[in-house]
Order: sequence, then C-alpha cells, then structure tokens
Amino acid sequence: MKSWMRENQTLLGFLILQAIAIVAYAVKLETRVSTMETRGASFTVARMDGLNERITVLEQKIDRNQSSIERIVETMTKNLSVNPLPGGRP
Repeated sequence: MKSWMRENQTLLGFLILQAIAIVAYAVKLETRVSTMETRGASFTVARMDGLNERITVLEQKIDRNQSSIERIVETMTKNLSVNPLPGGRP
C-alpha cells in the first residue's frame, strides 16, 4: 500500500484537491441558494400581491363589460321583436 501511494502521489494529491474543491463549491452554492431564498421571498410576495391586484381589476372590468353586453343584447332583441326584419324573419 505504501509503495502504491508513493508511486501515485500526484494522483492522490489531485483527487484530494478535487474533493476539497467540490466541497467548497457545494458550500458556496448552498450559501447562494440560502441568500436567494431569503431575499427572494419578500420580492416574490410583493410581486404576487401586485399580480393579485391586477387580476382583481381585470375581474371587475370583465363583470362590467358582461353586464353592458347583456344590456345591449337585451335592448337589441327587444327592438327586433317590436320592429321585425322585412321578409317575416324575427
């Protein structure tokens, strides 16, 4: 075993340095993810609140438009029954 380690000293050093580099990268990545989760949470909540407000406004506009369309259709169908189209079609 000792002779093998002596013969492959460079390989063993390289593998140990690679392991250290991987651990350092994993720690750095975890720190970044943690930071993004912390900072991103408040940003995401604020963004979702803004989207909810926009959706609420759109829903209100849809309701108003729908009632306007219903009134127009009712008025037009009422006029059609009072003044039928020529040729006998209602």
